[in-house]
Amino acid sequence: MKKLVFLIAFFTSLLFSSCEDVVDVDLDTAPPKLVIEAVINWQKGSSGRQQVIKLTTTTGYFDTQIPIVTGAMVYVKNSKNQRFNFPELNKSGRYVCNDFKPVINEEYTLTVISQGNTYTATETLKSVAPITRIEQKNDGGFTGQDIEIRSYFTDPGDEDNYYLFKYVYPNKVTSNFYVSEDKFYQGNEIFSTTDDEDLKAGNEIEVTHYGISKQYYNYMNILVGIAGSNVGGPFQSPPATVRGNIINTTDKNNYALGYFSLSESDSQKYTIK
Repeated sequence: MKKLVFLIAFFTSLLFSSCEDVVDVDLDTAPPKLVIEAVINWQKGSSGRQQVIKLTTTTGYFDTQIPIVTGAMVYVKNSKNQRFNFPELNKSGRYVCNDFKPVINEEYTLTVISQGNTYTATETLKSVAPITRIEQKNDGGFTGQDIEIRSYFTDPGDEDNYYLFKYVYPNKVTSNFYVSEDKFYQGNEIFSTTDDEDLKAGNEIEVTHYGISKQYYNYMNILVGIAGSNVGGPFQSPPATVRGNIINTTDKNNYALGYFSLSESDSQKYTIK
């Protein structure tokens, strides 16, 4: 019996001492890649003249700072060869245009020249149906106890449409993103929806609908599927590499991450009752 007690005590001490050991994980670090966050968003009711493109690089898994990319040349051209320059703002990695001209169904080409490499991407600015009303249900979710929000709109019936929906919560650092296509509700009234067990009366949420292209829909569908719907943003680092539409015309093997997209959007705020 004494030997049994001694053995139990011995293995228990090993268990607890091993829990206190610090384990260093040696992760391979790949060369940094350029990350281009080129999201052109034309909010309904605004001029859409000011647009921002952000340049950063990938970094190590445990690094807390995201390196910015300065000194690049960034511009966008439309199909008429009109050029919109994005000069850098105070070496911040933020490149700002103050005279952009958004036109629905216009094709635009992005060019980024950085460290001897030229990156390009082409996309079309897509429209979005306006949000007509927002409704609240207090018996949503799988449990029937969550607050559910529905944001209604009428899908145009004369074309195929693709949407990105974003819900921003006051009590969460992350936002909720998901995508949809009008294959099953062409020309009908439909709604985007979200539910959250932590929402309370008085909380204000912000709903944004984006009109997006089919190729951007495919990209975001993969990205949201990998990262999950509750992510900080579509350009947060996912657990796997997802290639966008940006091409390095100088060296195709040195590809950039990110996506060049153009969307009309509609936003509304709603206070939980």
